[in-house]
Amino acid sequence: MTTLLQVDFDFTGPFGKEMSTMLIGLAESINNEPGLIWKIWTENPKEQLGGGVYLFESEAYAQAYLTMHAARLKEMGVKEIRGNIFEINLPLSTINNAPLDNAARNEVIKDEQ
Repeated sequence: MTTLLQVDFDFTGPFGKEMSTMLIGLAESINNEPGLIWKIWTENPKEQLGGGVYLFESEAYAQAYLTMHAARLKEMGVKEIRGNIFEINLPLSTINNAPLDNAARNEVIKDEQ
């Protein structure tokens, strides 16, 4: 079942354009993670937070990524990583135009039958 992963952590920057330039390689490498459908990068300079919202093909892929990513962040000096895994309510998310892949949309159709 398609699964959402939300991660955030204390982050002092860089933010914005500088972050975009500095982390291109990391962003490109994330596309190769098993089961990843998409990622939305999140940043909050005012609260000094970084993170992301990810859509994975399954909870197992999301959990494996969270374990790997938390270890990577700790190696970079991040002390506290908050990661939450969520099931998606597909019928309601579809009503609100969630950017779901075809596999997730097919789950909605299958559940309605």
